[in-house]
Amino acid sequence: MRLRLALLSLAALLLTGGFVALGVWQIHRLAWKEALIARVEARVHAVPVAPPGPESWAGVGPARDEYRRVAADGAYLPGKDTLVRAVTGRGRGFWVMTPFVTAGFTILVNRGFVPDGTSPDAYAAPAGHIRVAGLMRMSEPGGGFLHANDPAGGRWYSRDVAAIAAHHRLGRVAPYFVDAGRAPGRALPVGGMTVIAFRNQHLAYALTWFALAIMTAGAYMLLMRDELKLRRTR
Repeated sequence: MRLRLALLSLAALLLTGGFVALGVWQIHRLAWKEALIARVEARVHAVPVAPPGPESWAGVGPARDEYRRVAADGAYLPGKDTLVRAVTGRGRGFWVMTPFVTAGFTILVNRGFVPDGTSPDAYAAPAGHIRVAGLMRMSEPGGGFLHANDPAGGRWYSRDVAAIAAHHRLGRVAPYFVDAGRAPGRALPVGGMTVIAFRNQHLAYALTWFALAIMTAGAYMLLMRDELKLRRTR
């Protein structure tokens, strides 16, 4: 009997401690997520800066650069569009990815969304020297859900910068792409459709773990109370 109670007490202690630890971890995750959201909000509404050049590419990453607002002067490379499958609030279609040469290096620019069946003439890149402004995004290697990119077949399911650059033989390309804003006077592609949303359920998860800890501790105390009553009646 004593061994059973000892094992039960140990199990209750471990479970309660584990649930509390998980709840505390979720509280830390909540603080991290709220700080991330605040940083992204600040980047999205900041004054545009020049996109990172080759000397900075090694340090480019989502924590520091995702959704940073940038602007650059240069020109699109004609005939190098890549259509990447997209499902948006406007329906099914494609993102139009076009290489953009600026300041001696190349960036892939997501010029926006076009519906299925759109003629290439409708989304042809503007010629000449222009200014592009938008949000930095990180490469999406491999493909999409259940679909791998098929460069040879012209089927793209993710905005994989390295694969697109290799397919078009663009040479050295920035390891990120830019979601361009809506181009004035152009119906297609539809730019400025970046969705910025972060799932933040950490507070609910923390409360769930803390509730489980309280329930476990409460069940243990009730069990011990009944055990003490049983012993007194013997």
